[in-house]
Amino acid sequence: MKELNIEKGRVKLNLKAVEIGEDLCVIISGGDRPHIGCVTLSVPRKSLEDENVISSTTSVLNMTGHKDDEAARYVAHELCSKLNKNIVITCGVHIDNITKEEIHVTIDLLKELTKQLIKMIQ
Repeated sequence: MKELNIEKGRVKLNLKAVEIGEDLCVIISGGDRPHIGCVTLSVPRKSLEDENVISSTTSVLNMTGHKDDEAARYVAHELCSKLNKNIVITCGVHIDNITKEEIHVTIDLLKELTKQLIKMIQ
């Protein structure tokens, strides 16, 4: 299992990744109340624009009222298309009274965690 942590101000994120054969299962959690907000499944495929490029098809199951799906979809797509693996992500980050600035910080930190994980696995 690979584990990464990152934080800036009140935004604290944890990513755990488990390789299951050729596939990858990732848990993203953090904030004041980590939870399961959504689950995504990404499957690699040839890009519709360029068959020499790997892209992905992503399916999302989202808990009602949660907004974790956009972050999880981004991470799943990046991992799937860069690693050419089936990817499952469960994501749940909740920060009490989050500000717009902290939402941007959260997205930036998730992008950084994604880059770090790709480097670890490649």
